[in-house]
Amino acid sequence: MNASSDRDDAEAIMLASLDQIERQLSASIDHIGRDVTLVVMPENFLTGTPLTETLVEWRDKAALEIDGRVYEAISGMVQRLQIYFSGNVYETDPHFPDLYFKTSFIMGPNGDLMLRYRQLNSAYSPTPHDVWAYYLEAYGYDSIFPVVKTNIGNLACISGEDMAYPEVARCLTMRGAEVLLHSTADIASPQLTSRRVAKLARAAENMAYVVSANAAGSTGGLLPEQTYGGSSVVIDPRGQILAEAGAGESLAAHADIDLNALRIQRQRTGQGNLLARQRFELYAESYARHSVYPPNTLLSEVAERNHFVRTQQASIDKLKKEVF
Repeated sequence: MNASSDRDDAEAIMLASLDQIERQLSASIDHIGRDVTLVVMPENFLTGTPLTETLVEWRDKAALEIDGRVYEAISGMVQRLQIYFSGNVYETDPHFPDLYFKTSFIMGPNGDLMLRYRQLNSAYSPTPHDVWAYYLEAYGYDSIFPVVKTNIGNLACISGEDMAYPEVARCLTMRGAEVLLHSTADIASPQLTSRRVAKLARAAENMAYVVSANAAGSTGGLLPEQTYGGSSVVIDPRGQILAEAGAGESLAAHADIDLNALRIQRQRTGQGNLLARQRFELYAESYARHSVYPPNTLLSEVAERNHFVRTQQASIDKLKKEVF
């Protein structure tokens, strides 16, 4: 959306992208087989990411309205394809009209939105934690780590860099998640990057499937087209890669998810059942005693890049005194 001049132009591009996505998904399902029931899209799959835009400029042209026509178009596509569909977008919220949130969602085959997850860690975008007191008042704590039960398993979303924070995936698993749907835009590399390690670790330590859809490229913006580069993966509960796409657009990252095997694994006794051996009481007091990145920082300040940089620097200074 970086080259878009206004909201109408941006929505036209998003709707055209959805038409292309539907054609590609339909062809992919024909190729893989009609038993495809779950599709995960990359982070910011309709818009890319803000680069030179201010928060207000990006909100006004690229953030979706909760009941807007882009969501309606996604719903129509999902109903025609008869799939569970997960994606990640920028989204406005009537409770916080000055902001947007990076939001992952799941739609069912009937086109209804079943789950909405707001990204909790972001370097330069607003998060629920930045307006924590008001967010909890508006939605309650259960909205922070949502899990939805479906006929294809207990699904949860985790977006972008949230995968690097073990607590996020663990809190979702504590609420029953069996399949973590990860929309992301990582810089792809043949090396074992920290982002790749995080995906493997989250799957193994939570005994959960991870379906990580990475952006295949970037068009119409300021970044090089191959910045992200693909490498989407499906990872099993032992941290083993079941399928991986190469560079660019591809349907190669598809695999069977064996819910029965997962549930049997979670019910076995023995050293390998990490979930059944969790001792949360060991850690609760340490978390309660420490605060690093403060909540509620956007209740009294404007959400711009400099604000996030200043807040992080203050957190670093605090850590230098208390921890480092």
